[in-house]
Amino acid sequence: MPSIIFKTPDGKEHSVTVDEGVTVMEAGRDANLGIEGTCGGCLSCATCHVIVDADWYAKTGGPSEDEEDMLDLAFGLSDTSRLGCQIAMSPEL
Repeated sequence: MPSIIFKTPDGKEHSVTVDEGVTVMEAGRDANLGIEGTCGGCLSCATCHVIVDADWYAKTGGPSEDEEDMLDLAFGLSDTSRLGCQIAMSPEL
């Protein structure tokens, strides 16, 4: 079963084990880590913005054009920013 290590703004790390197919947004929200996901994963907000570790970014498949448009609305963008609702956990992750 895949796991995600979330690093919260206060610097704490939280390891969350998830089923394949679960999105990063769902995992963070269900673990009460402050990921809102206001639109419920419909790609119509940027409240699930996450910064992916550079070593893992390529494995996420990269953002679609629609995701890039929504990321323009997110605060604190980085070169490895993604919307958590668009990253589904897989064996590669």
